[in-house]
Amino acid sequence: MGLCRINNEPTLVIWLAYSEELCEQAVTEFQKAWDSLGDRTISTYRFWGSYDLDIEQVQDGLVVAGLAKVYHAAKKSIRFINQLGVRCSLVIIDEAHQAIAQTYKLVLDALVVPYEKTALLGLTATPGRTWADINTDAQLAKFFAQQKVTLEIPGYDNPIDYLVDQQYLAKVNYRSLFYETGIELTPQDLKRINTELDIPQYILNRLAADEQRNLRIILELEALAQNHQRIIVFNTSVEHARLTASILRLRGFNADAVTGETPKSEREKLIQSFKDEQPQTKILCNYGVLTTGFDAPKTSAAVIARPTKSLVLYSQMVGRAIRGLKAGGNATAEIVTVVDNQLPGFGSVASAFHNWEDVWRKTHE
Repeated sequence: MGLCRINNEPTLVIWLAYSEELCEQAVTEFQKAWDSLGDRTISTYRFWGSYDLDIEQVQDGLVVAGLAKVYHAAKKSIRFINQLGVRCSLVIIDEAHQAIAQTYKLVLDALVVPYEKTALLGLTATPGRTWADINTDAQLAKFFAQQKVTLEIPGYDNPIDYLVDQQYLAKVNYRSLFYETGIELTPQDLKRINTELDIPQYILNRLAADEQRNLRIILELEALAQNHQRIIVFNTSVEHARLTASILRLRGFNADAVTGETPKSEREKLIQSFKDEQPQTKILCNYGVLTTGFDAPKTSAAVIARPTKSLVLYSQMVGRAIRGLKAGGNATAEIVTVVDNQLPGFGSVASAFHNWEDVWRKTHE
């Protein structure tokens, strides 16, 4: 933020992300950092979901925007996107491996290409578009001038291993709970899964209604409760979080559900209860809230029942339970990921560090 302001004030920095969770996290983390590092008052603007933007009033500060909202606004009014672009000096793209997808490209072409001094920064844990199509991956690398900044530590394959060795992260036992999805996916479903930025919500809702899948999750949580005092569940929908917590309570466990629909005061109360020092096992089921702005270092287990194509989102879910001893957490942790046979997903956060090295010219730090 400081670098882009040199000789540019007033100026806008635009942060683009595809999900509401990632947008809210960007706002939260920026405000936290700016409180410590900022040298003046900065306005923060939200433009996703139900949030709107008065373009006439937005002259200086950080605009955090949902990709879909900007895309539709640009298609509706070229003046809107032009006014954003002319006031902007830096565009940051979360999940930057999606940058050459049609929706991203239209927005970036409007915000960056016409302006010689506008900088573009991409953030991603997976610097490639695919697992197998090198031509598509090369297009992405070319889009960012084949320049990738990465952290390398001598003697370690990736930064995750280094942080584990230094006890900032717990030593994690990753396990997969394989499940042959009982839902029938049509060719249209598969097309949407392959082309959209993440798995469509209507498919997640169908997973939430799969009784056999839910039983497997409940039994897994009961087993984890024998060895862990704080367990987080990442559910597929609001109703799925509520259902899972209700079943666990009926089976004698201390379990609660928090979602984006939970009133703020109640959500804070439930989270505070989960974070207390009581020795009894507590399970917190959630949808859409605990990947951001949540800090419960003693959490040592997570069940990821929500499939996702986003390694960033997957890493955030995993991150809620892998705080190491030097960060106030645990020596070990357990992550159970439900792997649905028809859907894409991940097995660990270190799984994609080296897949795309051949198409990038790296800048080391």
